[in-house]
Amino acid sequence: MDAPSLEWVDAVRIASPDQIRPAAEALNRIALDCGMQAAPAHSIADKRTPVDTEGNVLARDVFGWTSEKAWWRNPRIALDSPITSACRFESEPFWLNEKGFHTRQANRYLSGIDLSNFEARAMTRAAIVVPVHLPFGQIGAVSFNPLDQSITDLGDMFERYGDIFGLLGRTFIASYVNTMGLAQALPAKSRLSKREVECLRWAAIGKTDLEISMIIGRSRATVRFHIHNASIKLDAVNRSQTVFKAAQLGYISLHK
Repeated sequence: MDAPSLEWVDAVRIASPDQIRPAAEALNRIALDCGMQAAPAHSIADKRTPVDTEGNVLARDVFGWTSEKAWWRNPRIALDSPITSACRFESEPFWLNEKGFHTRQANRYLSGIDLSNFEARAMTRAAIVVPVHLPFGQIGAVSFNPLDQSITDLGDMFERYGDIFGLLGRTFIASYVNTMGLAQALPAKSRLSKREVECLRWAAIGKTDLEISMIIGRSRATVRFHIHNASIKLDAVNRSQTVFKAAQLGYISLHK
């Protein structure tokens, strides 16, 4: 396969719901041309997988995963599969088989992932995987699995296609999520004030309202007011979620 072009990227990018199916078909053609079968997931925490505007499952109807034991039918794959586990710790494309993970840069977290009973749990013998880290902590993924299942060493294929798959996989999943709006985690207008951010920064390291009031020189009621306002802006249900969403937007850090 030739080097990726803007036409390829545009082909898998989704700008409106009616483009979902054609974009999936384009990604499928590219994968097949590389001797691979693509498996897309918009969220590794969601039992559902991408669908077209009529609700048809793309994994089945476009990407050809038709078996009754296909990966997308397994409700426990997010918990059981070493592929999904790795996507929580790695943001760049990698490949794996029962012998381990292979990345362009060392990642010590991957060595701690259990690879026992690999084929049954990963539902593949080997794959090139593209993690897709999205806003607000959502993680998607596209795995590319050899059509020839006897091939388990994907080193050469990864060198040739890994970056291409990374670009196309991220474009497809990110634009799918943006177009479908499956879960708008935050309202569009969620800008926090300087005082709200200050209160949340102290709350993030475990300070109580009373302690924060003493630190910033305001009443406890004022502290509660600012944190409550922040929770409304961030559409959060409690103090912990308010802190978490503020961190996701980059207002505060959860690192002490």
